[in-house]
Amino acid sequence: MISLLAGRLAQSIFVMLAVAALAFALFRFVGDPVAQMVGQETAIEDQERLREQLGLNDPAPVQFLRFLGDMATADFGYSYRTRQPIGEMILSRLPATLELAFVSLIISLLIGVPAGIYTAIHPRRAASSAILLTTLAGISAPTFVIGIGLITLFGVQLGWLPTFGRGETVTLGWWKSNLFTLDGWRSLILPALTLGVYQLTLTLRLVRSEMLEVMRTDYLKFAVARGLDWRAIHYRHAFKNTLAPVVTIVGLQFGGVIAFAVVTESVFQWPGMGLLFLDSIRYVDIPVMSVYLVLIGFLFVLVNLVVDILYLVIDPRIRARAEG
Repeated sequence: MISLLAGRLAQSIFVMLAVAALAFALFRFVGDPVAQMVGQETAIEDQERLREQLGLNDPAPVQFLRFLGDMATADFGYSYRTRQPIGEMILSRLPATLELAFVSLIISLLIGVPAGIYTAIHPRRAASSAILLTTLAGISAPTFVIGIGLITLFGVQLGWLPTFGRGETVTLGWWKSNLFTLDGWRSLILPALTLGVYQLTLTLRLVRSEMLEVMRTDYLKFAVARGLDWRAIHYRHAFKNTLAPVVTIVGLQFGGVIAFAVVTESVFQWPGMGLLFLDSIRYVDIPVMSVYLVLIGFLFVLVNLVVDILYLVIDPRIRARAEG
């Protein structure tokens, strides 16, 4: 088991090096940051002096090694636009994105898993067909279309929910939370539903397909022939054996929600990391863009490591192969 985890850790380090190289290369030639930091009246000599201070005149390998060292030590530097420490900017936006991702993931699991089990157990019922048709529409619609539709219905026409911002928050140390105020929950519902609708369709269809596949296996047919209780067959045996792929998709969904919440945060003006990334693109704030991509890559690597560990806990066959 230790050798398996060590191998995964080595792969993770290699992936992070590749992500860092990609982030560095992508934004090295995206505009001139000095031109964004100073006015047109700034003298050429002052611009060159600033470029030298930022290390932009150094050779590319030197800049990349410095970038790697900064990322490894969590020294993210300063924003070209606001001159604030990027670490503080990320920490101030991180709670909003994590709470949005967590609530949308809970919505997708609470609806997607039971609906997937139901459509697998009763594939020929009209309700199952209606659920599958509805999820097909949900997975086909772009996220911003779902968001705009929810805003139009619940925010504009009915006036039940706010359509932008986080609302009232509670400060717990450096963490500002929506989860302890009614106004915060009201502001959270629409963006969380927007992200959750797409995620729950994937969860539902995965649970359904895995359940149907497991229910065709010989050992479950034998359990039916023995006359075991149908609840034990469906939940103790069939659903239990679908957990491994479900854990995988849930882990990747959580990372994906954080990475791809950019559109949702833009639609609802949700002050999270995605909106910060969009602002950094608008103002060619290269350090913020690079740090954001590296952090998202690190998040996916961390989630994959957690999923690998959960595999060992859930599936004894994988654990036996790792120990062998």
